[in-house]
Amino acid sequence: MENEDEELFEHIYPNFFTATILKWLPLLKPDKYKQLIINSLDFLVTQKRAKVYAFVIMPNHIHLIWKILTPYRLSNVKRDFFKFLSNKIKKDLKEFHPDVLPRFESTQNDRKYHFWQRNPLPVFLYSREVLEQKLDYIHHNPVTGKWMLVNSLEQYKWSSFNFYEEETNDFIFLSHYMEEYE
Repeated sequence: MENEDEELFEHIYPNFFTATILKWLPLLKPDKYKQLIINSLDFLVTQKRAKVYAFVIMPNHIHLIWKILTPYRLSNVKRDFFKFLSNKIKKDLKEFHPDVLPRFESTQNDRKYHFWQRNPLPVFLYSREVLEQKLDYIHHNPVTGKWMLVNSLEQYKWSSFNFYEEETNDFIFLSHYMEEYE
């Protein structure tokens, strides 16, 4: 049923998407890996595969609000996104951090290494109110709970917060979520 919902709504509604590093390890802590994610999101937008409305990159997970564009499928975009990132991270770990790579050895037959938890599910955002709740959640992630990565939201570079609140556009791939409601 979930896959049917995904296919039915993937081009109609933006979705809130979370992807987590295997075992919640802080693999994304280095800025170079965050930049890989930024570059990948930029590619998806440039290639007209997705619109990205919001994001935050945390040490062990990412949150996105995005919408997959026709004729692309959400399942294929997710697969390609993770495959590209995994290959780039694996290459970097082999070259610069070979002692870290064994922590991601896979027990599955289809791959030698495994970086992302399997089957992250999208949450379709059927209303502006729900989208704004998720947007707020994403932007507050770096300063809440155990994280406290910065003292204020505008200090965290790896988020779309400043795009909305400070009206800066450091990430040219971002679209304003209000486009969905015009």
